[in-house]
Amino acid sequence: MKLYFYAMETIRNLYRVGHGPSSSHTLGPANAAMSFLNKNFDSHSFCVTLYGSLAATGRGHRTDYALKSVFGKKELTIKWEPDVYQEKHPNAMLFEAFDSNGKVLASKMMYSVGGGAVVDDTNATESVEIYPHNTMDEILDYCGKKGITLWQYVEEVEGDHIWPFLEKIWAAMEESIKRGLHTEGVIPGGLNLQRKANSYARKAAQYRESFRKRATLYSYALAVSEENAAGGIIVTAPTCGSCGVVPAVLKYLKQFNGFKKNEIVKALATAALIGNLVKKNASISGAEVGCQGEVGVACAMASAAVTQLYGGTNYQIEYSAEMGLEHHLGLTCDPIGGLVQIPCIERNVFAASRALSHNTFAMLSDGRHMISFDKVVQTMKQTGKDLPSLYKETAGGGLALFGKELFDNQDE
Repeated sequence: MKLYFYAMETIRNLYRVGHGPSSSHTLGPANAAMSFLNKNFDSHSFCVTLYGSLAATGRGHRTDYALKSVFGKKELTIKWEPDVYQEKHPNAMLFEAFDSNGKVLASKMMYSVGGGAVVDDTNATESVEIYPHNTMDEILDYCGKKGITLWQYVEEVEGDHIWPFLEKIWAAMEESIKRGLHTEGVIPGGLNLQRKANSYARKAAQYRESFRKRATLYSYALAVSEENAAGGIIVTAPTCGSCGVVPAVLKYLKQFNGFKKNEIVKALATAALIGNLVKKNASISGAEVGCQGEVGVACAMASAAVTQLYGGTNYQIEYSAEMGLEHHLGLTCDPIGGLVQIPCIERNVFAASRALSHNTFAMLSDGRHMISFDKVVQTMKQTGKDLPSLYKETAGGGLALFGKELFDNQDE
């Protein structure tokens, strides 16, 4: 009997329902704060020191707001250290609890590693790893020998109880689209960026079939991404900053192709498997690998989901996912003003559109291609390491430089 080294966590840790705008800068710190507060609730006061990327773009991402919402009426001091980086991860935060005399009662360094996940110096994952394989090649080989699909592989590992969970995730995704489509006005943050989802949806209804369908897809991606940017409730897929891609594509296919809920949740399972593989072997943190790890991974997830729904083989699904990530290699994370708005929202829109194209390309093939999904994941990880910190969620380079000019002019 072959013994397996369990390599990946449950997909439940990939899809999280919560408030935007950032999974690593909002959800993660809030989860860490809740954990620390619960263990030290009777302390007199608290201090949270934010390092690296968390400090550099934390104000734009509302990290301080997320922390204050958890600590409530407790006395809380927040310190910002954008030029200090901890070795384990660029999104580090030190929690300290004090008595009435200022004596430290407890302290803990924690890291927001992407998608709302939090680890500390004693562990590398949030929960027990349950998947017996950690590469796509291994999974494809296993599924081929057993004659099963990728979603059946997820079911085999996770159990039948994964389906009610994914049904709730899909319901939350649809609800975020609905709210986004019916909300107008300016997105908070200082850029005075107008929401577009509502107007795009209304305009789409006036056009003929082909243009109407594509414009509707845009409106769905805008709806979720704008909800996220405004701090609304969304689903990480795999992160807040890339949360518009997967829901938009699946809603589009439900609307125009008539796919049923049971088919969509199976596609969500396969999409999560793709995201999990990248999370395990590279990163889904913009602060660690840039936006290729967020929008790039979301596009890969959506591409795989589409190809499964259209009846693609496991190899065609893998090919579609590979293209989704490959064609986002090197994508920088350079949010203007540290806000998840420009260029983040539009990137979600066009990643959703690309996912449909990847499916077409993959379905025209037999699934065989030169560079495997695993190799692209390895390349993405190395590319992320090679990217200067200016382009990894610090708002220090790229398009973010225009944000500095904008806010400087507003202050004059």
